Amino acid sequence: MFDRLDHIGIVVSDLDEALATYQGELGFALLERVTISEQMVEAAFLDGHNSTIELITPTDAESGTAKFLRNRGEGTHHVCYEVDDLAAVLAELKARDVRLIDESPRRGVHGLVAFIHPKATHGTMIELLQKDRNH
Repeated sequence: MFDRLDHIGIVVSDLDEALATYQGELGFALLERVTISEQMVEAAFLDGHNSTIELITPTDAESGTAKFLRNRGEGTHHVCYEVDDLAAVLAELKARDVRLIDESPRRGVHGLVAFIHPKATHGTMIELLQKDRNH
């Protein structure tokens, strides 16, 4: 159902400070920095030496990410798995009564995304990603 681990999302309070740490001290290379208006966040994708890290910071105090940061502090936000057919995976998860945040795919930075509710996965939010062909 899940093809491969795509990235790990980490919420940070200061994206520039986090980038300085990940790039300068840990040696990760910046792949892309984007604003995701619909989710009210700014994100930076980093090459994590055979893995990808997404650093995320809220751009609006009312966003879900800002709420996460207030309640839990900085740290792991989600694990993202790449899938071939997101609609089919969501249908299968719904048939299994898995609690979803998104019952249908929505547009993300690199393709279509949907999230599984963390209450369904023992506290870890899972993002599912069907990549656009050009990524």
